[in-house]
Amino acid sequence: MSERVFIIGAGKVGRGLARAFRLSGIEVVGVHARRESEYATSAGELPASIADANVIIIAVSDSEIENVGNALANAIYADPKKIRRGTVILHTSGTVDPQAFQLLRSLGMVAGTFHPLVAFSSPERGAELLRSSWIGIDGEGTAMSTSRRLAGAIGARTVNIPAGGKAAYHAAAVIASNFPVVLAAVASEILIKRGIPKRSAEQVVQRLMSGAVDNLQFGSPVDVLTGPAARGDARMIENHKAALGGDAAASQLYSLLTSIALELVDKRR
Repeated sequence: MSERVFIIGAGKVGRGLARAFRLSGIEVVGVHARRESEYATSAGELPASIADANVIIIAVSDSEIENVGNALANAIYADPKKIRRGTVILHTSGTVDPQAFQLLRSLGMVAGTFHPLVAFSSPERGAELLRSSWIGIDGEGTAMSTSRRLAGAIGARTVNIPAGGKAAYHAAAVIASNFPVVLAAVASEILIKRGIPKRSAEQVVQRLMSGAVDNLQFGSPVDVLTGPAARGDARMIENHKAALGGDAAASQLYSLLTSIALELVDKRR
């Protein structure tokens, strides 16, 4: 590939992407951090090596993306040769549309989003999960085509983020990636409170959840739903509600999700 990537951000996402790119043969010019770090090749002021990149990926927290975009613009104002005209600048946020990117476009840069739909619990695990994952992308044509090439090189696929629908897109991603962990915590706690050892409870829940997710490979959520709601077992549902009556949060969660499950059952009739 002709892409030479410079990553700003040495956290889990930045390091995970750097690892995935390197393993796929993509040249990573550098990984930059605000402060000195064993994981970064540079820190503080942007290094001269950034001029060697034709793709810059901003992998910092959402609240910092605007600042980084402005810093890149200031660097170009100070030295137009600092960053090549036509460089593709991507950020990894699924929610932010930084105003600084309009400024960068006016300076001859190309901008867009490269949002990995992956839970980066660690850089090593993130790099592994990027293979066969999805990347949410948007931006100008050149930014989109560059993102597709980068994603394809690491074994990922891309999905276009709907124009004007970024917040809803990201909410769906949070529901899919964060809430299963919350559900696992709630289900494990129910078992633990009934006397099942913590480790056993967590393993039971993890296996049930991984099996349910695996079933999605063979059909849509409507098709693979199981349990009392899918069977129309109203008595069992009431028994569950009674058993959870002393736990307000778990009881409310059960009732809400059961009502949604019943709606799914209605759709498949």
